[in-house]
Amino acid sequence: MKFTKMQGSGNDFVVIDDRGNEFLGRESELGIKLCNRHFGIGGDGVLIIRKSNIAQIKMVIINSDGSNASMCGNGIRCFAKYIWENDIVRDSVVKIETGDGVKEVFLDIGKSGVERITVNMGTPSFKPREIPARFADEIVDKQIEINGKNYKITSLFMGVPHTVIFGELEKYHVEEGKSIEKCPVFPQGTNVNFCEILDKNNIEVKTWERGAGPTLACGTGSCACVAAANKLNLTGKKVKVKVPGGNIWVEIKGRSVFMTGLAEICFKGEYDI
Repeated sequence: MKFTKMQGSGNDFVVIDDRGNEFLGRESELGIKLCNRHFGIGGDGVLIIRKSNIAQIKMVIINSDGSNASMCGNGIRCFAKYIWENDIVRDSVVKIETGDGVKEVFLDIGKSGVERITVNMGTPSFKPREIPARFADEIVDKQIEINGKNYKITSLFMGVPHTVIFGELEKYHVEEGKSIEKCPVFPQGTNVNFCEILDKNNIEVKTWERGAGPTLACGTGSCACVAAANKLNLTGKKVKVKVPGGNIWVEIKGRSVFMTGLAEICFKGEYDI
Protein backbone atom coordinates (compact mmCIF):
# COMPACT_ATOMS: atom_id res chain seq x y z
CA MET A 1 0.00 0.00 0.00
CA LYS A 2 1.45 3.38 -1.01
CA PHE A 3 1.15 6.16 1.57
CA THR A 4 2.23 9.72 2.27
CA LYS A 5 3.03 10.97 5.76
CA MET A 6 1.99 14.60 6.34
CA GLN A 7 1.71 17.05 9.20
CA GLY A 8 -0.15 20.27 9.92
CA SER A 9 1.26 22.21 12.89
CA GLY A 10 2.67 18.93 14.22
CA ASN A 11 -0.64 17.06 13.97
CA ASP A 12 0.48 14.13 11.80
CA PHE A 13 -1.40 11.86 9.43
CA VAL A 14 -0.99 8.94 7.07
CA VAL A 15 -2.67 9.78 3.75
CA ILE A 16 -3.98 6.98 1.52
CA ASP A 17 -5.54 7.31 -1.94
CA ASP A 18 -8.37 4.77 -1.87
CA ARG A 19 -10.60 6.03 -4.68
CA GLY A 20 -10.86 2.39 -5.80
CA ASN A 21 -12.30 1.37 -2.40
CA GLU A 22 -9.63 -1.29 -1.96
CA PHE A 23 -9.65 -0.80 1.80
CA LEU A 24 -13.38 -0.25 2.27
CA GLY A 25 -14.46 -1.89 5.53
CA ARG A 26 -10.90 -2.04 6.87
CA GLU A 27 -10.67 1.57 8.04
CA SER A 28 -10.53 0.83 11.78
CA GLU A 29 -7.83 -1.79 11.27
CA LEU A 30 -5.80 0.66 9.18
CA GLY A 31 -6.07 3.38 11.81
CA ILE A 32 -4.74 1.16 14.58
CA LYS A 33 -1.96 -0.47 12.54
CA LEU A 34 -0.68 2.50 10.57
CA CYS A 35 -0.75 5.02 13.44
CA ASN A 36 1.27 2.81 15.80
CA ARG A 37 4.53 4.70 16.31
CA HIS A 38 6.54 1.55 17.07
CA PHE A 39 5.08 -1.12 14.79
CA GLY A 40 3.52 1.03 12.08
CA ILE A 41 4.16 4.34 10.34
CA GLY A 42 3.10 6.56 13.22
CA GLY A 43 0.46 9.25 13.25
CA ASP A 44 -2.45 10.88 15.04
CA GLY A 45 -4.79 9.61 12.35
CA VAL A 46 -5.33 8.29 8.83
CA LEU A 47 -6.82 10.37 6.00
CA ILE A 48 -8.45 8.30 3.28
CA ILE A 49 -9.22 9.77 -0.15
CA ARG A 50 -12.51 8.55 -1.64
CA LYS A 51 -14.80 9.62 -4.47
CA SER A 52 -17.77 11.79 -3.56
CA ASN A 53 -21.29 12.11 -4.94
CA ILE A 54 -21.86 15.53 -3.38
CA ALA A 55 -18.47 17.28 -3.63
CA GLN A 56 -15.27 17.18 -5.65
CA ILE A 57 -13.67 14.63 -3.33
CA LYS A 58 -14.31 12.91 0.02
CA MET A 59 -12.13 12.74 3.13
CA VAL A 60 -12.54 9.87 5.60
CA ILE A 61 -10.78 10.41 8.95
CA ILE A 62 -9.74 7.54 11.22
CA ASN A 63 -8.23 8.21 14.65
CA SER A 64 -5.23 6.31 15.98
CA ASP A 65 -7.52 4.16 18.13
CA GLY A 66 -9.48 3.04 15.06
CA SER A 67 -12.50 5.26 15.68
CA ASN A 68 -13.99 7.53 13.05
CA ALA A 69 -13.82 11.33 13.26
CA SER A 70 -16.31 13.51 11.41
CA MET A 71 -13.92 16.43 10.96
CA CYS A 72 -10.27 17.40 11.49
CA GLY A 73 -8.98 20.91 10.86
CA ASN A 74 -5.28 20.10 10.50
CA GLY A 75 -6.15 16.96 8.59
CA ILE A 76 -8.23 18.72 5.95
CA ARG A 77 -5.34 21.13 5.27
CA CYS A 78 -3.01 18.17 4.65
CA PHE A 79 -5.70 16.49 2.56
CA ALA A 80 -6.22 19.60 0.41
CA LYS A 81 -2.50 20.01 -0.25
CA TYR A 82 -2.21 16.32 -1.19
CA ILE A 83 -5.08 16.27 -3.70
CA TRP A 84 -3.85 19.43 -5.44
CA GLU A 85 -0.19 18.41 -5.65
CA ASN A 86 -1.10 14.90 -6.82
CA ASP A 87 -3.41 16.18 -9.61
CA ILE A 88 -6.56 14.71 -8.05
CA VAL A 89 -8.28 18.11 -7.79
CA ARG A 90 -6.43 21.09 -9.28
CA ASP A 91 -8.76 23.92 -8.29
CA SER A 92 -7.64 26.65 -5.90
CA VAL A 93 -11.06 26.50 -4.21
CA VAL A 94 -12.06 22.94 -3.37
CA LYS A 95 -15.23 21.46 -1.88
CA ILE A 96 -14.44 18.42 0.26
CA GLU A 97 -17.01 16.02 1.67
CA THR A 98 -16.45 15.22 5.36
CA GLY A 99 -18.47 13.57 8.10
CA ASP A 100 -19.50 17.10 9.10
CA GLY A 101 -20.75 18.03 5.66
CA VAL A 102 -19.05 19.68 2.70
CA LYS A 103 -16.21 22.06 3.59
CA GLU A 104 -14.92 24.81 1.32
CA VAL A 105 -11.13 25.05 1.23
CA PHE A 106 -9.07 27.89 -0.26
CA LEU A 107 -5.53 27.15 -1.44
CA ASP A 108 -2.77 29.75 -1.59
CA ILE A 109 -0.63 28.39 -4.42
CA GLY A 110 2.93 29.55 -5.01
CA LYS A 111 5.84 28.50 -7.21
CA SER A 112 6.61 25.47 -5.05
CA GLY A 113 2.98 24.31 -4.71
CA VAL A 114 0.38 24.82 -1.99
CA GLU A 115 1.76 27.21 0.62
CA ARG A 116 -1.14 28.06 2.95
CA ILE A 117 -4.63 26.64 3.29
CA THR A 118 -7.76 28.36 4.61
CA VAL A 119 -10.81 26.30 5.55
CA ASN A 120 -14.36 27.45 6.18
CA MET A 121 -14.94 25.34 9.30
CA GLY A 122 -18.62 26.21 9.52
CA THR A 123 -20.74 27.55 12.36
CA PRO A 124 -20.07 26.56 15.98
CA SER A 125 -23.03 25.36 18.02
CA PHE A 126 -23.38 25.67 21.77
CA LYS A 127 -26.68 23.73 21.82
CA PRO A 128 -26.28 20.73 24.17
CA ARG A 129 -28.24 18.38 21.89
CA GLU A 130 -25.85 19.09 19.01
CA ILE A 131 -22.61 18.61 20.97
CA PRO A 132 -24.12 16.22 22.33
CA ALA A 133 -24.18 16.84 26.09
CA ARG A 134 -26.54 15.96 28.90
CA PHE A 135 -27.27 19.56 29.92
CA ALA A 136 -30.51 21.50 29.79
CA ASP A 137 -28.83 24.83 29.04
CA GLU A 138 -25.75 25.93 27.13
CA ILE A 139 -22.52 24.84 28.82
CA VAL A 140 -20.82 28.21 28.98
CA ASP A 141 -18.43 28.85 31.88
CA LYS A 142 -20.11 26.11 33.92
CA GLN A 143 -18.40 24.45 36.90
CA ILE A 144 -17.95 20.70 36.89
CA GLU A 145 -16.08 18.36 39.25
CA ILE A 146 -14.06 15.46 37.87
CA ASN A 147 -11.77 13.27 39.98
CA GLY A 148 -12.05 15.70 42.88
CA LYS A 149 -10.93 18.72 40.81
CA ASN A 150 -13.16 21.61 39.79
CA TYR A 151 -13.12 22.92 36.24
CA LYS A 152 -14.98 25.76 34.55
CA ILE A 153 -15.92 24.43 31.14
CA THR A 154 -17.42 25.78 27.94
CA SER A 155 -18.58 23.11 25.49
CA LEU A 156 -19.61 23.35 21.85
CA PHE A 157 -19.78 21.47 18.56
CA MET A 158 -17.15 22.58 16.05
CA GLY A 159 -17.32 19.73 13.57
CA VAL A 160 -16.72 17.42 16.54
CA PRO A 161 -17.49 17.89 20.27
CA HIS A 162 -15.12 20.23 22.11
CA THR A 163 -14.76 21.38 25.70
CA VAL A 164 -12.67 24.45 26.49
CA ILE A 165 -11.10 25.23 29.87
CA PHE A 166 -9.66 28.73 30.22
CA GLY A 167 -6.78 29.48 32.56
CA GLU A 168 -3.01 29.46 32.90
CA LEU A 169 -1.67 26.38 31.10
CA GLU A 170 0.89 25.67 33.82
CA LYS A 171 -2.00 24.84 36.17
CA TYR A 172 -3.16 21.94 33.99
CA HIS A 173 -1.66 18.74 32.64
CA VAL A 174 -3.03 17.84 29.21
CA GLU A 175 -3.53 14.25 30.47
CA GLU A 176 -6.36 15.58 32.65
CA GLY A 177 -8.31 15.63 29.42
CA LYS A 178 -8.56 11.84 29.47
CA SER A 179 -11.02 11.88 32.38
CA ILE A 180 -12.92 14.87 31.03
CA GLU A 181 -13.28 13.17 27.62
CA LYS A 182 -15.07 10.25 29.28
CA CYS A 183 -17.27 12.35 31.58
CA PRO A 184 -20.88 10.99 31.53
CA VAL A 185 -22.07 14.48 30.59
CA PHE A 186 -20.76 13.75 27.08
CA PRO A 187 -22.36 10.54 25.75
CA GLN A 188 -20.06 10.50 22.70
CA GLY A 189 -17.03 11.86 24.53
CA THR A 190 -15.41 15.24 23.96
CA ASN A 191 -12.13 16.75 22.86
CA VAL A 192 -10.60 18.82 25.65
CA ASN A 193 -8.74 22.11 25.12
CA PHE A 194 -6.81 23.95 27.81
CA CYS A 195 -6.63 27.57 26.67
CA GLU A 196 -4.66 30.53 28.01
CA ILE A 197 -5.64 34.01 26.85
CA LEU A 198 -2.44 35.97 26.12
CA ASP A 199 -4.23 39.07 24.83
CA LYS A 200 -7.20 39.96 22.62
CA ASN A 201 -5.47 38.61 19.50
CA ASN A 202 -3.36 35.75 20.85
CA ILE A 203 -4.11 32.55 22.74
CA GLU A 204 -2.18 29.40 23.58
CA VAL A 205 -3.82 25.97 23.48
CA LYS A 206 -3.00 22.41 24.48
CA THR A 207 -5.41 19.68 23.42
CA TRP A 208 -6.40 16.18 24.48
CA GLU A 209 -8.01 14.71 21.37
CA ARG A 210 -10.81 12.21 21.63
CA GLY A 211 -9.53 8.96 20.15
CA ALA A 212 -5.91 10.11 19.89
CA GLY A 213 -4.76 11.60 23.22
CA PRO A 214 -2.35 14.56 23.45
CA THR A 215 -1.48 16.04 20.05
CA LEU A 216 0.79 18.87 18.97
CA ALA A 217 -2.14 20.72 17.39
CA CYS A 218 -5.89 20.50 16.87
CA GLY A 219 -7.51 22.58 14.14
CA THR A 220 -11.11 22.14 15.24
CA GLY A 221 -9.94 22.69 18.84
CA SER A 222 -8.23 25.96 17.94
CA CYS A 223 -11.43 27.13 16.26
CA ALA A 224 -13.51 25.99 19.23
CA CYS A 225 -11.28 27.95 21.61
CA VAL A 226 -11.64 31.15 19.59
CA ALA A 227 -15.42 30.67 19.31
CA ALA A 228 -15.71 30.07 23.06
CA ALA A 229 -13.41 33.01 23.87
CA ASN A 230 -15.54 35.27 21.65
CA LYS A 231 -18.70 34.15 23.39
CA LEU A 232 -17.12 35.14 26.71
CA ASN A 233 -15.73 38.39 25.22
CA LEU A 234 -12.13 37.34 25.90
CA THR A 235 -10.72 37.88 22.38
CA GLY A 236 -11.37 39.68 19.13
CA LYS A 237 -12.49 38.12 15.84
CA LYS A 238 -8.98 37.50 14.46
CA VAL A 239 -6.78 35.37 16.70
CA LYS A 240 -3.40 33.68 16.38
CA VAL A 241 -3.48 30.34 18.18
CA LYS A 242 -0.17 29.07 19.51
CA VAL A 243 -0.10 25.27 19.78
CA PRO A 244 2.82 22.98 20.70
CA GLY A 245 3.44 22.26 17.00
CA GLY A 246 3.29 25.81 15.66
CA ASN A 247 0.64 28.44 14.94
CA ILE A 248 -2.88 28.43 13.51
CA TRP A 249 -4.79 31.56 12.49
CA VAL A 250 -8.52 31.72 13.19
CA GLU A 251 -10.99 34.37 12.10
CA ILE A 252 -14.71 34.66 12.76
CA LYS A 253 -16.63 36.13 9.83
CA GLY A 254 -20.34 36.43 10.39
CA ARG A 255 -21.52 33.05 11.66
CA SER A 256 -18.60 31.09 10.17
CA VAL A 257 -15.16 30.29 11.53
CA PHE A 258 -12.20 30.31 9.13
CA MET A 259 -8.93 28.56 9.92
CA THR A 260 -5.61 29.18 8.13
CA GLY A 261 -2.41 27.21 8.48
CA LEU A 262 0.34 25.22 6.81
CA ALA A 263 0.65 21.59 5.77
CA GLU A 264 3.80 19.68 4.89
CA ILE A 265 4.80 16.33 3.44
CA CYS A 266 7.13 14.41 5.77
CA PHE A 267 7.88 11.33 3.65
CA LYS A 268 6.39 8.78 1.25
CA GLY A 269 6.64 5.00 1.14
CA GLU A 270 4.96 1.62 0.90
CA TYR A 271 3.46 -0.38 3.75
CA ASP A 272 2.99 -4.14 3.64
CA ILE A 273 -0.65 -4.44 4.64
